[in-house]
Amino acid sequence: MASSAAPMISFRDATKVFGGGRSGEVRAVDGVTLDVAAGEVFGVIGYSGAGKSTLVRLINALEPLTSGQVVVDGQDVGALGEGELREVRSHIGMIFQQFNLLSSRTVAGNVAYPLEVAGWSRARRAARVAELLEFVGLSDKAKQYPSKLSGGQKQRVGIARALATNPKVLLADESTSALDPDTTRDVLNLLRRVNAELGVTIVVITHEMDVVKYICDRVAVMEHGKVVEHGDVYSLFARPQHPATRRFVGSSLRDRPTAAALERLRRRHPGRIVTIGIREDGASSNDLTRALREHPVDGTIVYGGITEIAERPYGSLTLALEGADDAVAAFLADLATTTSVLDLGTAAAPLADPDAVPERSDEDGDGGAVRGSLDVGAAGLAQHGGPEAAPTFKLFAPFRRWKS
Repeated sequence: MASSAAPMISFRDATKVFGGGRSGEVRAVDGVTLDVAAGEVFGVIGYSGAGKSTLVRLINALEPLTSGQVVVDGQDVGALGEGELREVRSHIGMIFQQFNLLSSRTVAGNVAYPLEVAGWSRARRAARVAELLEFVGLSDKAKQYPSKLSGGQKQRVGIARALATNPKVLLADESTSALDPDTTRDVLNLLRRVNAELGVTIVVITHEMDVVKYICDRVAVMEHGKVVEHGDVYSLFARPQHPATRRFVGSSLRDRPTAAALERLRRRHPGRIVTIGIREDGASSNDLTRALREHPVDGTIVYGGITEIAERPYGSLTLALEGADDAVAAFLADLATTTSVLDLGTAAAPLADPDAVPERSDEDGDGGAVRGSLDVGAAGLAQHGGPEAAPTFKLFAPFRRWKS
């Protein structure tokens, strides 16, 4: 959890330029101004080439700045001499996608290595290594070599090694990209413990929005070396402003039909199709059932999904509506007073979703859509793909508002 104190990490117009010869300059990081609070888990997400890995390497000066400023725990890293920089780096741990373990050392030897470099005594090293291996759940692997470990176990060793000198900051650069989903979840849970129990500020570099959704408090989205959007994770999912953010959100949730899936839905449901969003600080799901009771309109859930972000519900539902035109118009006008509605039109007069995600393979033709009568409460929503316990579901989406 982030504190209200001074930031642990501050970027001020930070710029890193590579090249300048015949191939021209590459502005890998371009004028980034950003703060990371002490004690938070901060995500930096972007597609390949966005500059996110270069940005994180500015924190410990593995890449020197071209211009601007990076301040870590009150120290301007660009203004430090080599000796002072070593001291700052001793408080910054780092874990990597490919683990970077020493194959000739045992698990215990890998964890002990930074302590040897720091000049710890043998007895003190042994005690610290035992403590760390217990923390990451690998006490029984202390004498094994990396070649005998699974990917998840190797990353746990990497985390233990990164924590050896009691760092204030942990940099995780694509630390789960080489892992399967179950192992990824285990590693993310361990990083959560590192943050919650040890108070370590964590910066997570990733191209996976699911990682951000699961572990981060706040996130910055990078594109072409620039931070194009940043904020708390829930707000970015609920109200993505930049096209890059909307692409990441859409690819993570898959709760809105693709253009091809929408065409299939229109063939099956000739009436009006609309998409509503579900979020904590909008209208309750009870507004849906109330509106259906008060208007002579039938609604069927034909697509959608609900998930938890920062322990709060978020997602969207796409409905096929049947009824007289004036009744449907009144129903939508009523619903639009408490939530936003994306009108996708009818089979005869279709309207496009401006933020539709790319098509994927959908063997059933509905893309894994949740289907069923809309006349359900929170428990019913759980049966159609929502959280198991959602007594106060809320509705919202940053969509085009329907107008009568």
